Amino acid sequence: MTAVSPLHDFSLREPFTKGLVQIFTGEGRGKTTAALGVVLRALGYGLRVCIVVFMKGDHPYNEWKALSKFPNVKIARFGFRNFTNPANVKPEEIEQAKQALAAAREAMLSGNYDLVMLDEINIAVAWKLVALDEMVRLIRDKPSNVELILTGRQADTELIKLADLVTECLKIKHPYDEGIMARKGIDL
Repeated sequence: MTAVSPLHDFSLREPFTKGLVQIFTGEGRGKTTAALGVVLRALGYGLRVCIVVFMKGDHPYNEWKALSKFPNVKIARFGFRNFTNPANVKPEEIEQAKQALAAAREAMLSGNYDLVMLDEINIAVAWKLVALDEMVRLIRDKPSNVELILTGRQADTELIKLADLVTECLKIKHPYDEGIMARKGIDL
């Protein structure tokens, strides 16, 4: 059996030079999970990570609690416990999304992070909490040495065109359709 090597010595971290734009979208489960896999890989190499959570900032998701124990990661959560109703978006929900976008822009341009993940940004754009042109500008302003990951359903075609990697999570079968609710530690 091969022993697992320890995490890299963060003091020996090589500069990150080639950042791309990744999108995880689609109606299937696994968008945030896939992005967090990239985050964990980045942290293992000593990269500095900022995660900005849109629309579900007040939810008690344990992945944020677990990730907060890692060095080199900052998590900024915005939004409320109750999900946004796209037919009745509230002004305070738009304000939270604006604050989240400002935090994401600041993190991306600060020089303090190699990877910036915007969780649920695609749906925030689709539901008009964040203007599409603001997201396009954010992507175009991305420094070349920052990896930018966007998650959420309904990624806009304009964002897809600007991205370097786009993965669609396709729902083929889901236990919720059979009445099986989300399970702690696995689904939430």
